Order: sequence, then C-alpha cells, then structure tokens
Amino acid sequence: MRHRQNTTKLGRTSQHRDSMLANLVGSLIRHERVRTTVSRAKAARPVAEKLVTLGKKGSLHHRRLAISALHETDLVHKLFAEIAPRFKDRAGGYTRILKLGYRQGDAAPTALLEWVVRPAPVVEVQPEVTKEKAKAEKPAKPAKPAKSDKKK
Repeated sequence: MRHRQNTTKLGRTSQHRDSMLANLVGSLIRHERVRTTVSRAKAARPVAEKLVTLGKKGSLHHRRLAISALHETDLVHKLFAEIAPRFKDRAGGYTRILKLGYRQGDAAPTALLEWVVRPAPVVEVQPEVTKEKAKAEKPAKPAKPAKSDKKK
C-alpha cells in the first residue's frame, strides 16, 4: 500500500526525476520565474520551498545540503544571499503557481512557477533632452547634389 507516499513520478526514473527537478528549481532561482507544465510545477514546488527553508537557516551544513540538491554553487550563493532573506518573516508558501493555458504542440497544461516576493524591476532614468540639445546633438544632413536639367 502507498500510505502517505505522494511522490509524482512524472514518467521518469528516480534519478532522472531528481535531476529534472533540481534543474527546474535551479532555473527558478536563476530567472525568478519558470514556465513549465502544471504537473512539473507542482512537483518542483516542495523542492524549492525546502531549499528556501535551508537558506533561511543559513549554516554551513544547510549550505552543503543545498549544494547536494542543486549541484551548482553559484545558485546556492544566490539562494542564501538574495532569495532566502526576502522570506525571513514568512513561515512558508514561498512560491506560487499561475496556470497559463495549454501548450500548442501537445496541449499540455502549462503554468508559471514563481516566487511570491519578487524584487522590484530596475527602471533606468533617462535624462531629459531639450529641443535645443537635440538640435545641437543631431548631425547635419549632407547636401544633395544638384539635379541636371538634361533628360535622356
């Protein structure tokens, strides 16, 4: 009997599934949001949330556990330095799954897996350009050669 065993197999062997989920969560850490199928997003959510909990604890042992789960040290550094501090006052529920519709090729239901708290986008402020400055900076057009009156 399968009492309290709720692992979604996703049609893969255990090693393939673990690697796929590690890559998916790594992409989530790197890009802040990932578009994938609903079943993969639901399978990756517990992995991502457990890694954030490790990041909140922050000891060397927890960092090594995260490296063994993600296989990339730069992602673990970003997880511990940037992502986990965002959730220091939250007791769980670090990710959200937004359903997007169906994929065109195989009609698989797709979803967006993202962090609940995301950083504000950086907006670059452009200096105002006045009309006088724009005319001064605009290069002069080259003079067109005069047309001859001769017709062929």
